[in-house]
Amino acid sequence: MGGLAELFEQPGFVVAVAGLLVVLAVFAFYYFWRSSRERRAHDAALAHERELRQQFDAVLSSARDGVIITRASGDVAMVSDMAAHILGLSASDALGKPVMRLPIRMVDAHMRPLLVNEAFTPNETGKARVVGVPGRRGADDVRWIQVRSTCVESDHDGTSITVTTIMDTSGLREAAEALNRSDSQFRKAMENAPTGMALVDLEWRLMEANRAFAEMMGSTVAALRGTPFSALSHPQDLQAERDQLQRLYDGHQNHFSLEKRYVRADGNVVWAVLDVGLVRYAGGAPDHYVVQVRDSTDDRMHSELLAHRAMHDPLTGLANRTLLHDVLQQMLEQPDAVDRAGVIAVDLDGFKGLNDRFGHATGDNALVHVAGVLRAATAGRGTVARIGGDEFVIVVQDDDCPAALFEIAGAVHTGLKRPLQVKRHMITLNASLGIATADESTAEGGAPALLSAADAAMYRAKSSGKSRTEVFDPSMRASTATHSALATELTHAIENGDLVLHYQPVLELSSRTVVGYEALVRWQHPTRGLLLPGAFLPLINDKKLSVVLGSALVDQAATFLSRVPSDTAWVSLNVSADQLGDSEFADRMLSAIGHHRISARRMVVELTEASLVAPNTRIRHELTELRNAGVPILLDDFGTGVSPLSYLRDLPVSGVKLDMSFVAGIPEDPAGARVSRALGALARELGLATIAEGIETEAQAQFLGNCGWRYGQGWLFGVAQPAAAVYSAETEFSTSLIDPLPRDEQFETAAE
Repeated sequence: MGGLAELFEQPGFVVAVAGLLVVLAVFAFYYFWRSSRERRAHDAALAHERELRQQFDAVLSSARDGVIITRASGDVAMVSDMAAHILGLSASDALGKPVMRLPIRMVDAHMRPLLVNEAFTPNETGKARVVGVPGRRGADDVRWIQVRSTCVESDHDGTSITVTTIMDTSGLREAAEALNRSDSQFRKAMENAPTGMALVDLEWRLMEANRAFAEMMGSTVAALRGTPFSALSHPQDLQAERDQLQRLYDGHQNHFSLEKRYVRADGNVVWAVLDVGLVRYAGGAPDHYVVQVRDSTDDRMHSELLAHRAMHDPLTGLANRTLLHDVLQQMLEQPDAVDRAGVIAVDLDGFKGLNDRFGHATGDNALVHVAGVLRAATAGRGTVARIGGDEFVIVVQDDDCPAALFEIAGAVHTGLKRPLQVKRHMITLNASLGIATADESTAEGGAPALLSAADAAMYRAKSSGKSRTEVFDPSMRASTATHSALATELTHAIENGDLVLHYQPVLELSSRTVVGYEALVRWQHPTRGLLLPGAFLPLINDKKLSVVLGSALVDQAATFLSRVPSDTAWVSLNVSADQLGDSEFADRMLSAIGHHRISARRMVVELTEASLVAPNTRIRHELTELRNAGVPILLDDFGTGVSPLSYLRDLPVSGVKLDMSFVAGIPEDPAGARVSRALGALARELGLATIAEGIETEAQAQFLGNCGWRYGQGWLFGVAQPAAAVYSAETEFSTSLIDPLPRDEQFETAAE
């Protein structure tokens, strides 16, 4: 103890101990500082590892490809969620299991069974392997996946692992199949399309074409491939096509449609509607054109036919009034029109008599014949037009126009001298011609002024003896003014009730007793005397005026019936389709019948222009209303016109009037006799009253009576007379034409 005390009491010992303690303290501080540093580094490494693991898991979970890692022993070390989803596995169940024991059925590209470990073994080339796994649409469904395995060695301990990536290619495969299917469907649709289709490159060169387009071009599909599309186009349509293509290429339009012409391989021209669309890449760059070509030749011809019909007379094929005015106006607007343009107005002489005697069908044939004469006379030096009825106009443009007009007029008269055969008769037609040459006055007034001048010259030719040619001079304007004044006077005469009825008797052929009358309108003009209908009725071109005239004549006829000696005599009034349709005429007739207290069967409607009455129209309904009220309906001009038998079916007809064209040729004309007999038999079979008009000889009357026509009228029995003359005549009346019986019984009575 003493020794230790002494040792501790020594000064050097204390210093040494103190130094040792300092060293120990420093060492302890360094140790704890270093341990804390290593711990922080370790913690940071662990945190970084966790972050990398999270990033790795995030990459695996977001990747479209699945990943499986296997150890060298063949056990599964890791399975990504996507891999488990693609293979239909549970990731937890697969971990730690050998690859070959995974519950996966696989097949190779040839549908042969494949072991799982074979699919997950790296191959020598390092290329991906395509295998099939069960699909989700049933037992027979196969989904195709792409498997790529890579062996990775560890730098730490030299061990190795196998990393297998799995990509589901079924969607891409389905998309490719859908694309192929869509392409196949498009090509089949294109090949079998009834309209022409083609694919054209940016150089406007045909890449593909279908059979319909090849047939349209008169070629083959093989011959068209590589052909410049422009080479098929009509030269006159190339520029319009190029302009549209440029606008399409520049993006000013998405597609365009153009009607144009193509030249077939045989040289014939076809019209077609070209529809072009430009296919672009996703970025907007142009790729190729898709073209559809529809043959529009028939449509074009139909449109041209309709346009032709709109500008031409349907009977003769000549230009109509509209086209005439256009041609003449363009001619007069030219700077050298004076003395180089002229007009010939042509009007047939006695055409109405031809119509009345032989019927409208013969009249139409005559008009067609005249049209041919005018064409031949003009010989291509002008335009021939029919402007209505038997009125024609020839427009001529020639350096020596007056001479050309006279030459054509002479050729017209010469051509008309050739007779026209009508049944067994040879008829010569005549015409009155008026010539007018364009001067400063008529050129300034346009087409209407020149036509008016030619009309004035034509009226002068008619008034000077007909069948001649007159040239217009200013003094003729007075006659034109007179014609216009007459139309104005007629309007006032109708409004004032100045037109009167004359009555032509209708007789029963067997007893020769008067049974009724046909009312015929006359105009007792204050200065011109008694005017027949042909002189003024053509001036009535206003439907309203026609209805006013018809209504006024109904009152006159009813007044006449209330004053004649017999209470059974009847009067037939000619009524045109223009006067029907709004019930005004029917109301006026029924009102007049009630006002004068006469039987409805004594007021007879004699329907003219039956061809204008279509079934199920207001006109037919108005006729039915009159017939139901007891007013008989007669069909005039029976046997002529269009489909007369359909009128007997569709219209409420009580009787028929045989057209005078059939009466004119009998009994000498065997054909006319047979037709008259047949029409009479038909009418009687239908229970209709039968009247023959235009009887001029006793032989005609006897023949018609013998073959069944019950009633007749014509010059043989008397002309139309004023009402006063009829009142004063001693006339015997027989039973009424139409007995007041129900319709069926009435037919039987009329047909006896």
